[in-house]
Amino acid sequence: MSVRVVRLGTPRHPEEGLRLGTVRRPPRGVPRSDFASRNYYDVWVPELAPSAALFSWAISQPFTDVRWKRFAREYRKEMRAPAAAHLIGLLARLSKQTNFSVGCYCADESICHRSILRELMIDAGAIASR
Repeated sequence: MSVRVVRLGTPRHPEEGLRLGTVRRPPRGVPRSDFASRNYYDVWVPELAPSAALFSWAISQPFTDVRWKRFAREYRKEMRAPAAAHLIGLLARLSKQTNFSVGCYCADESICHRSILRELMIDAGAIASR
């Protein structure tokens, strides 16, 4: 069993399992009843998304190496908060019993919080799939 990190709105992998949306806002222009059927997410988990302030800062300018490092540091700090840390630990444990995925809308995983979330879940003991 494992956790997969995905881009929301993309076709699902056959063994992906439940898809969790780790985003601050639902997809625009998509009725709530269509989120799962359009491959966005089955369950919304905004607690694992960057805060509104951090997200606004992140999209205000293109990422450079320095900006990405700052974003990663700040996001990791947010994920150390008790509620987020608890969820990450829970997901790490669940990855040993079932397949599921976590995702975001960003096109490039290398400059997206989901790449950091993958690392945090692995550090917490998750079994990750690429």
